[in-house]
Amino acid sequence: MYQSYESPFGTRYASEEMQYLFSADKKFKTWRRLWIALARAEHKLGLPITEEQIAELEAHADDINYEVAEERERLVRHDVMSHVYAYGVQCPNAKGIIHLGATSCYVGDNTDIIILRDALQVVRRKILNVLANLAKFAEEYKSLPCLAYTHLQPAQLTTVGKRATLWMNELLYDLDEIDYRIRNLKLLGSKGTTGTQASFVELFEGDTAKIKQMDAYICEEMGFDGVVPVSGQTYSRKIDAAVLATLSGVAQSTSKFSNDLRILQNFKEMEEPFEKNQIGSSAMPYKRNPMRSERITSLSRYVITDSLNPAFTSATQWFERTLDDSANKRIAVAEAFLAVDSILNIMLNVTSGLVVYPKVVTARVMKELPFMATENIMMQAVKKGGDRQELHERLRQHSQAAARVVKEEGGENDLIDRVCADPLFNLTREEILSEMQPIHFVGRAPEQVDEFLQDCVNPILEANRDLLGETASLKV
Repeated sequence: MYQSYESPFGTRYASEEMQYLFSADKKFKTWRRLWIALARAEHKLGLPITEEQIAELEAHADDINYEVAEERERLVRHDVMSHVYAYGVQCPNAKGIIHLGATSCYVGDNTDIIILRDALQVVRRKILNVLANLAKFAEEYKSLPCLAYTHLQPAQLTTVGKRATLWMNELLYDLDEIDYRIRNLKLLGSKGTTGTQASFVELFEGDTAKIKQMDAYICEEMGFDGVVPVSGQTYSRKIDAAVLATLSGVAQSTSKFSNDLRILQNFKEMEEPFEKNQIGSSAMPYKRNPMRSERITSLSRYVITDSLNPAFTSATQWFERTLDDSANKRIAVAEAFLAVDSILNIMLNVTSGLVVYPKVVTARVMKELPFMATENIMMQAVKKGGDRQELHERLRQHSQAAARVVKEEGGENDLIDRVCADPLFNLTREEILSEMQPIHFVGRAPEQVDEFLQDCVNPILEANRDLLGETASLKV
């Protein structure tokens, strides 16, 4: 095992659940389900296929004789026909009707659509659980004032909980996109070699109503509400591009979260979970590196760039189909899902154990609050008879002097001391400090958290409560 390449998605990152969806076993068992659905539909519509043949196919739907298929593929160099052959070995009475009228893309492309749907549902479930974790966090810290930033420079105040709603709102956009993709996925159906269904016209002796009904039966059995209206041999590769664009959106949201958290950990305001025996650095024992958030950032970057693959594939398909999609598609689509699954596993772990240091948060607020409170101080002084324009100019001078002390001398912000000592303001320290309560500077942030949770998040969580409660343990 140590002499050949192994994907980190299999050994470190992705869940067994997501890995199985893109496994050979999932693919080939789905092929057999599709062959059974085709045979059943053709039987219902009067083709010479018996219930006994269908029962034989059903009896061997899951016990795939892989060794027979692999040996046959070495001979004929065609994966679909190799599995048709292997299925026929197990089902001698039905071997003559397996894949009747179909082309390879009947099993290949319909299986891909089914896997896309199943994988999107896993991503959807994990996003819901991340949202549930963040909702609890936002509720707990909705009234804890903290510095807000524009240009990564201290601006006004917000609250820790309000910032969490920004992370959640991004994920809600992604959830909407995922729901849209799942809702609008259609099977390819049985379109034939160039999308004209010519082989089925022959089988059903020109009865096109039966051909359409056949697709309806297959859709019903496979859990879809319809097939694509027209196609070449394959479903449009724009579907893959659209799905991976949606996964890229998830990666954008999670990367924004992880970068924010990495910066906050540098500020010592918040941390990702850090286990009792975890080592942060091989050289610096004191370090607590944000390695989980860094991994989110890293994998998110991979997904965002990978989303270009199906876009180029879609753009370069020739006429009814060309095979330069296949090798790229089977890597790009699978690994995008494996990467997003890996990211969301880490998100589940991190968001369930976020650590906040309120005293550090407040201390950082108080270092900047004197600057932010200047307007309030000015209004206090005006009420005591001061001239607003003179007070504004004096505050400008004092603020710049205090900033120099902080930046050039490494001292503390002494703006309040300067104002107290200036008779122009006629204010005591107590009067000034009474205006410097951080909660007075957060605007509607706590109320916004309540409204956001009540109106946007909780209804979705309540509607999906049977999917909640998921956790994730991580490998190194």
